[in-house]
Amino acid sequence: MSRHPEVLWAQRSDKVYLTIALPDAKDVSVKCEGGGLFSFSAVGVQGESFDFSLELFGNIVPEGSKTKVGLRNIICSIQKEEKVWWKRLLKSEGKPAPYIKVDWNKWFDEDDEKSASDASDDNNAGYEKDDGSSDDEGMLYLPDLEKARGT
Repeated sequence: MSRHPEVLWAQRSDKVYLTIALPDAKDVSVKCEGGGLFSFSAVGVQGESFDFSLELFGNIVPEGSKTKVGLRNIICSIQKEEKVWWKRLLKSEGKPAPYIKVDWNKWFDEDDEKSASDASDDNNAGYEKDDGSSDDEGMLYLPDLEKARGT
């Protein structure tokens, strides 16, 4: 008998993000079909099998969908066929399965997406992009004020 991993979801107008919480997964298989069918299967650390299928709210573009298998989870970015906000993740109107939850860390509302893109355009104007190549690895540099004063 197979089990269901926890699935977190969020959306943008053009994509749906699914984060499947399954540490150290093996034999990961993800299938996206144009009609909105998403299928997942994998083997867990102790050899148990995990799988599920979702009938998504709208149609998707399988070629535009990407999957990244990490150590702790599998992240799927699924491209929507139309650039519209879905009312819910699944086509069925009932309450989703208990293993499907909203990913509040990635969640955006329709209004938030527009304001975030506007703000990022404003905030980046006139500034050079930081390539992250500094040696201090994010540490804040404070000069020694005593030495600067000459005491």
